[in-house]
Formats: sequence, structure tokens, C-alpha cells
Amino acid sequence: MVTSTSPFILCPGPARRPERMELPALTLLLAAALLHTQGSPPARSFELDYENCFRKDGAPFRYISGSIHYARVPRPGWRNRLLKMYMSGLSAVQVYVPWNYHEPLPGVYDFSGDRDVEAFLDLTAELGLLVILRPGPYICAEWEMGGLPAWLLWKPDIVLRSSDPAYLAAVDSWLHILLPKIKPRLYQYGGNIISVQVENEYGSYYACDYEYLRYLLGSFRALLGSEVLLFTTDSAQAAELRCGTLPGLYATVDFGPGSNMTEAFGAQRWVEPKGPLVNSEYYTGWLDYWGEAHASTSSARVAQGLEDMLQLGASINMYMFHGGTNFAYWNGADFKDQYKPVTTSYDYDAPLSEAGDPTEKLFAIRTVISKFQPLPVGPMPPATPKYAYGWVALRKYADLLDVLDVLCPSGPIQSQFPLTFEAIKQAHGFVLYHTQLPRDLLDPATLGASPHSICDRGYVMLQKEYQGTLEREGQTTLRVMGREGDALDVLLENMGRISFGANVSDFKGLLGNLSLDSSPLRNWLIYSLDIDSAVQQGWPHAALPKPSSRGRAGPAFYSGTFETPGITCDTFVKFPGWGKGQLWINGFNLGRYWPHRGPQQTLFVPGSVLYAGRPNNITVLELEGAPPTPSLLFLDQPLFNRTLSHSTVAPK
Repeated sequence: MVTSTSPFILCPGPARRPERMELPALTLLLAAALLHTQGSPPARSFELDYENCFRKDGAPFRYISGSIHYARVPRPGWRNRLLKMYMSGLSAVQVYVPWNYHEPLPGVYDFSGDRDVEAFLDLTAELGLLVILRPGPYICAEWEMGGLPAWLLWKPDIVLRSSDPAYLAAVDSWLHILLPKIKPRLYQYGGNIISVQVENEYGSYYACDYEYLRYLLGSFRALLGSEVLLFTTDSAQAAELRCGTLPGLYATVDFGPGSNMTEAFGAQRWVEPKGPLVNSEYYTGWLDYWGEAHASTSSARVAQGLEDMLQLGASINMYMFHGGTNFAYWNGADFKDQYKPVTTSYDYDAPLSEAGDPTEKLFAIRTVISKFQPLPVGPMPPATPKYAYGWVALRKYADLLDVLDVLCPSGPIQSQFPLTFEAIKQAHGFVLYHTQLPRDLLDPATLGASPHSICDRGYVMLQKEYQGTLEREGQTTLRVMGREGDALDVLLENMGRISFGANVSDFKGLLGNLSLDSSPLRNWLIYSLDIDSAVQQGWPHAALPKPSSRGRAGPAFYSGTFETPGITCDTFVKFPGWGKGQLWINGFNLGRYWPHRGPQQTLFVPGSVLYAGRPNNITVLELEGAPPTPSLLFLDQPLFNRTLSHSTVAPK
């Protein structure tokens, strides 16, 4: 606990307000306020008070906030998650805007459906939540390329997150689209957005380009006005605060329950001697990487750290309060001595689970909050219903190599040497590289790639027979035999672009040539595969199965259907005996599965993507090898820990 010897000055006013405000008292208070303001309503304001507080409409204020990413929650789930956050006692939510989610191609914008950020912001206002907005342009968030669009890499020498004119031109175009949508929702103009972050943890990036930060500050001011509170967030390291902060942007810090709070806030005071203490990312848990243990943080540690900071009068945002899911290909990756892609689940061990359910951690946090401010009257909404739909049998539809006409209707690109995803203007998913053996290989020869040139996994077929997998961080050679002219195909998978650090220019595909016994291969046909468009249009369920004499190994599509018992509930799908791949249900891309690598064993299936009263279409792209009896198992709870991966045996 923090004692009276703390070096920090507390925000004025009572530290604790545990009394619950009942509805009649609240009504009288509002009526009195209305009578008082009928003549000339006071101007709405949210600003810094350099007596160590924020001021909201002139009164001392501190927020207790939680992060939620609308891009990781299907739109039908937004209200449910936000209501639970409100009922937890939060006064605000913190929201990232991923640029690449909204501008898939230069000048092509999508703010519809799950991408309707304005509808999401309006819903937060309807539910009585303030918003701390983080519009980037870079956001990290363990999101593909930190939210930057992959098409920026069409200019290979671009310097991201810098004053490079090519980068600034793209940023400028984006901000002129996004920020005018934000301005009317600022608190000063009657909305609920109280502050806006500029960039994100810029001090951790190698460039340390103050001209870039000054450019962003000028753009945000020009497009949002002079009154909005703009801020930065960085770790509590002196070097990062030096490069990530700028006069005119209020500097905040981020740290978790394992950090020394006095040192962390002391680092903020080094940059901001006066003003509110702010932890913009108080970590309630952590992310998972493929091949590592499931991360968890104890509820008691998180709750105690929160209480200690609230005792200081600090404003706090909990990252994450609800993590959600990296659907489709949206997961990011880290580079910590090696490439580390993030799992499909972004559960984060957060107070609200991946499925949006209250956890023990939520109630521990809620109890702490109740010591400092009144909780909303009423019960916490319960967990959403889950259903174990059981086993669903699938059948093999076709090997990937036999349906290239469907997946790449425009045909291949010819090139003497391999081209990257970016060179052929493909952002996500899969690209197929095809060539022929230049000579007879009567004895095993080494098919190899230079280090780190397989980005990120290459599934190798010779004469349509699966040979094995090459990896960015792992096996880079295979032994092969064949005849001159034999078909050599390599399916390249983008496992998610790096989202943090100096390596965000993360090109995908074959970055260098493949060689046979050190002799480079030439004359490639390169197929840009658009699997999602085909699946969204009903393929392969509307087509007849392709005849195939080959077995279960290598990239292939499987399909099946199941029906719900009159109502659609959230569920979790397990992959007993499967290798690695991608799952779609009713055309919705639920993300990557990889049970052998773990730790994640199930994929979350929101009930909103299912149909009631008609068949639900399942499409699986298995990349390495399906089980003898290809079946999926739908459960009513998730399995995050790889130690559980062999707990269920498929039916014979």
C-alpha cells in the first residue's frame, strides 16, 4: 500500500467515495443542475490541471478506464462487452483505430459493418462511457504490422514512422479521412472523447524522429482543434521517454503490476513535473505466442496494483479489459531474438474473457473500484450462453493445387526470381510459388533457402506430393529427389507482420531465391491466392468435390455442415489430430489453428456468425495433414493450455 510518505501530490478532493448514489438523489441533482444551467450552459471542457489532476468541466477529475478493441469483437457483441465494462465501474474506455483495418488499399476505405468505428463510438456514448482514443497512425496492439497498412511496403525503401515524405503523404491522406469523423465526438463539442493519443510508444522505435512527432502534432491540432487534450504513451524507461515525448503532448507512461510504481511514476514526473499521474496501459495479463505457455497474471496482483495507484489519485487505463480475438489474418508478431507470431486468441487473461464473460479478475477489480467511486446500480450481466455442438464430420474437397483456377482466377505472374507479397500487392494470407526441377535428381539434393528468407512458412510439394515445411525460424532445407521438369510448388503463408520494434517493415513471401544444392532456381509462376473471396461466395459448398487419389498430407480443403438446435450460441472448436490451418464458418474467417504448436487448442466461434434453422457451412484449409477421420469437436469452453491437447480422442 502507498503511505503518506509518497513523493507524489494527491489529486484534490476525497480519496475514497464508497457511497452508492441512489436514483432519486441522482434525479434531484440533475434537476437542480438543469435549473441552474437553463440560462447559459457552461462550456464543456476536459483539460490538464497542473495541480496534478485533470479537470472536467472545471472540476477535478480522474478516470478509471479499460481497453477494448472493436476490431477484435464482432459488431453484435459490442453492446454486451461495453455494458459489462460500464457495470464494472469504469468511467472510460480506451480505443485503438487500426489504419489497415479501414484502408485495405490506397484510397479505398471501409467503415461498414464490424469496421463502423463511428457506430462503436456512439454506442460508448449511449452507455455513459467516456473515450480515450488512440488513432495512431501506428498502434502496436499486437495487431498486424501495428495497424500500418501493408501497402506502404509497396515502396520498398520507405522509412515507416518517420518524416519520410512518402510515409507522411500516406499518413496525411488517412488522417484527413479519419479525424473529421472524430472531431464532432470530442468532449468539447458535445461528444464523449476526452483525450486523443498521438502515435504510440514512439520512444521504443529506433528512428527517434522529432520532426515526425511535430508533424503529427500539427496535423492533429489542425484537424481536431486547439482544445482537445493530446498525449503520448511510453514505457517508464528514460531513453524511451526522451524519444517518445514532445512539448505540446502530455506524456504518460505504461507499466504492469510487476513494476515499481514509485519509479514508474517518477519517470513520468521527470518529463511532466506537474499534472496528473497516468498509467495508460496497466497490464491485466499478457498476450500468447505460438509455441509458448499460456500467459496469466493473478487477480490479486492486478487488484493490489490498481488499488495502490488509485490511492495516489492516478488516472489508469487497464490494458486489456477485454481482449477478444485476432480473426482472419489480423494477429501481429514480435521480434525478440526471433520471429514470434501472436496466437488467434487475444484473451490476454483479461477481466472479460475472450468470449466476453466476467472473470474472477473482473470482480476483484470491481471491488477495488468500489472503494474509490460509486458503482452503477444493478447486477453485472451474466456470461453469454455457450453450447457444445459436439462432433462434426468433414470430407476432403480438394487439394489446394487442384483449385488454383478458383483461388487465382486472373492466373499467375511470371518472374525469373520469386517476388514478395508486397511486390505482387497482396497483404495477407497465402501465395503459391511454382517452378520445375531443372535437372534429374536421382540422389537426394538439398532444397534450401537463405536464413530468414522464408516469411513465414513454406509448404513444399514435388509432383503434388507434400515434402515438408520450411520456416522463418526453424528448418530451412529439405532433401528432395525427382526428374527434370517435375513440378515444384511452395505455398507461402504470412503468419502476421511484426507489430513492435524496429522490424515493422516486415516483407512476406520468398524474400530470396530457393536453391538446389546451392544452385538458384529460376522461372517462377507466382499465384496470388484470394481464398477468402471464394469462401465468402459459398465455395466450396456449392461445388462438386474434386477427385483426388492423393492422401491426407499437404495443403487441402475440407468441408462439412452442422445445424444448431434452434438457437445460436457461442462455442469453441477443437481440432483433434489436425496439423495447422485456417477455419471459416459461413464465410467468416475465424483465424488460424495450430494445436501441435499450442498453447491455444480451440478457436472461439461467436454465436453471431452461426445460422439457426439452416446448415452452417464449415471450410477448413489444412496445410500439413488432416487426421484419418477428419472431424471437428465443438465445446462449451476454451482450451488455452497445450497440456490439454491430447485430452479428447476422435471417434472411429
